[in-house]
Amino acid sequence: MSPTRSCRRILPRAAAVGALLALGVGVSGCAQMGDTISPAFADPAKYDLYDCKQLDAERKSLAARIKDLQGLMAKAETGVGGPVVAEVVYRNDYISARGQQKLVEENWQRSKCHDEPPAPAAATPPQIAPAPAANAKGKRKSG
Repeated sequence: MSPTRSCRRILPRAAAVGALLALGVGVSGCAQMGDTISPAFADPAKYDLYDCKQLDAERKSLAARIKDLQGLMAKAETGVGGPVVAEVVYRNDYISARGQQKLVEENWQRSKCHDEPPAPAAATPPQIAPAPAANAKGKRKSG
């Protein structure tokens, strides 16, 4: 096989790989978020009929999900090719959860909900001391 023939096969493949990488970098740049969250990943009417108790539960659930996704993305970025894996596997879920969180917060404010103070710890009843032990004959020891 001559060198020109092998170059003819490699160059189109290299160009295709380069184009895909450039496209991936461009698309991942679109997914970068600052302080703005796109509501395109969340249904704006999903939380309209939720009451404050339901909104509070959803807020906590979404906060936990976002924290989990951030941890998974950070863990993925430590490996070889990690940033690509983090973008491909976790970024859409992360953006969706952040969009839902924004909608929940907007409905929370609109409904004038307030965080409930933590419930006080239940008072434990006093422990009853056990009766003094009797000796083997059924008589109490005298001291």
